[in-house]
Amino acid sequence: MNFLLILIVGAAAGFLATRFMRVQADVPTTVFIGTVGAGLAWVIVRLLTRLASSGLMFVLAVAGAMALIWLWQRFSR
Repeated sequence: MNFLLILIVGAAAGFLATRFMRVQADVPTTVFIGTVGAGLAWVIVRLLTRLASSGLMFVLAVAGAMALIWLWQRFSR
């Protein structure tokens, strides 16, 4: 399913990219360029999503630890 979606999005993206860049290319080349671009974009988005989620998990872990320290100090007296 992901490959089919990348192929469809890539074909449309390749068509638009060749028009925006004013490049004359045949249909297979346009589809290939778009598909490779869509595949690279998919990999980059997946990587950024994982990095962002790891960063958010770290920030929330620090906030949770600070909350526990605050509770411990407040109720241990």
